[in-house]
Parts: sequence; structure tokens; C-alpha cells
Amino acid sequence: MADYILGIESSCDDTSAAVLKDGLLMSNVIASQQVHKDFGGVVPELASRAHEQNIVPVVSQALDKAGIKPSDLSAIAFTRGPGLLGSLLVGTSFAKAMSVALDIPMVMVNHLQGHVLANFVREDGKEYDPPAFPYLCLLVSGGNSQIVRVDSPLDFEILGQTIDDAVGEAFDKCSKMMGLGYPGGPVIDRLAKLGNPDRFKFAKPNIPGLDYSFSGIKTSLLYFVRDELKKDPQFMEKNKEDICASFQKALIDILMKKLVKAAAQTGIREVTIGGGVSANSALREAVVREGKKRGWKTHLPEFKFTTDNAAMIAIAGWFRWKNGEKTPLDIAPVSRIADY
Repeated sequence: MADYILGIESSCDDTSAAVLKDGLLMSNVIASQQVHKDFGGVVPELASRAHEQNIVPVVSQALDKAGIKPSDLSAIAFTRGPGLLGSLLVGTSFAKAMSVALDIPMVMVNHLQGHVLANFVREDGKEYDPPAFPYLCLLVSGGNSQIVRVDSPLDFEILGQTIDDAVGEAFDKCSKMMGLGYPGGPVIDRLAKLGNPDRFKFAKPNIPGLDYSFSGIKTSLLYFVRDELKKDPQFMEKNKEDICASFQKALIDILMKKLVKAAAQTGIREVTIGGGVSANSALREAVVREGKKRGWKTHLPEFKFTTDNAAMIAIAGWFRWKNGEKTPLDIAPVSRIADY
């Protein structure tokens, strides 16, 4: 008899549900929230209200697309954190209710582990080539920037992480500073393709070890734009492609320098990326380029698995459920998780 696991993701502003059959992805439904664009960032209260509206139809669609009934489920995987507490409460509460109603176990998942394991999502008819253990994952998103060593689907070690802001936040702040809209990453990526990445220089931090810092480069951009606009009020409009290309190159240089260092220190040659910023075309090219240069085997997640989605939560939960893990009903969501 087949084992079906339902995955539920509600950590930020995307409500998502996915179904796995014996580890194979059967459905992955995502409801995105457009309301936040007017505010230049995610508004927590609006996000949690939208999750309440979306959770039932999203789960229903995921089950329908998988061709199963709720009674066919073997377990439910859900995001416990990190994320927006109000949003997490919606997903956690729904998982608890289904667990009780169907009398099946639920398994909590660290949202970050989902991103790190996204390359293990199997799809029918598509090549399956997940990274071999141990591997390094450069996890980059709006809330996190980390280098993670992965020794098994249940064994993670953070080798380095940002000491202040995340790289995704740097992209968003750059976009907001330039009046380009939200989310900033895709806009910066698109404009950067039209610009000269070597025209402008921005300050890069010198942080010891494998940790990151992105607060200084944001300040560098702020002062640069301010000073240039004093000279020419049209400077931004005339040079936005070159600014985006130069700023993006600086961010990617910072990321890649530490990833190369981590690979050299550990001797690991299996390398992946994950998180929303892993959809950035220049970063993907940089990882592949360095991989060819240094003898890495690189694994890039499909674009649909880079943003928040329940497929990655389902596969992370699948590994934990197969390991015999079960989460008690009195568990509470958490906005921050210190470790894996």
C-alpha cells in the first residue's frame, strides 16, 4: 500500500500544499499574495489573514491533483518555523486539525531544511540526480544567508551565516532605494542583464571565517546614489542598469568567496544552492562556473522549488517520518530557530 504525505508551507506570504506518494511528487499548489506589493514588503497581519482564506482551497486542490482523498494520507508535514508567527500559526493549526480528524501523525519541518533538501524532490518523467552526501548548500533568501554542510537528510551543520542582514533583503532594499518595486530580486536580476557589472564599485565587508555581512554594502549603495543624485537628478534613471549589474555582482562575489572557502576547508565537492535568491540567474551562472573551475559537481534546484513551496516541506517531512519521527499536538510554531 502506498504512503502519501501532505506537506503544508505557510512561513511567509505563500500558502502552499503538496502531496508525495512514496517520495514522488504528485502535486504542489501555491497561492501567492499580491497585496504586499503596494507596501514594498510583506505585511505580517495581511499575510496571516490571506493564509486563513487560502489554506482550505489550496490543500483541497493539492489532494485533488494527486487524485487522493484525505483518508488516503499517511502523515502530514508542516512548517514549524522560522517565519512570520501569524502565518505559521495558520499552517500549524490546520495540520493539527487534520491530524486529529484523520488520526494520522504529523511531522514538523524546519523551513530552512526544506530549502536545503529541495533537490531531493522527485517528479515522474524527470531526471533525478540529487546531491551525494556530504554536500554543501548555499542557502540564500530574504531572511537567511548560510553555508550548510549536509551529511544526511537529518544531519545538518551551519558552517557560516550572515551576522546582520540577508542577501535577499539587500536585493529588496536596493530595489526600494531605486524605486523599482517589490520583490526586488527579480527586478534587479532583469535590469542587471542589460548593464555593465564592472562600472561601479561598492564596499565589500571583510568578515572572518565563513560568516557573511550585507549591511555595509547596502549603506555603500545608499551613499553612492545620494551623492550622484546631488550632481545629476537624472543619474538613477540614466544608469539604473549599470547600478543593478554592479550591485548584483558585488553581492554574488561576497557569496561565492565564502562558498569557495568552505569547499576548500571541507574538501567537499558536491555543491548546491537553495532559497529564493537561488533563482538569480547570475548566481546560478557563478556557481556553475566555479564548479567547472574547481571540480565541483553542482546541483541547481528547479526555479519552482527555489521560492517557498510545500514540495520541499513534504520531502523534508518524508525523511523524518521514515525515520520514525512524530510531532506532538502541543507543539507551537516559532518565528526563529537558532540551529537545525
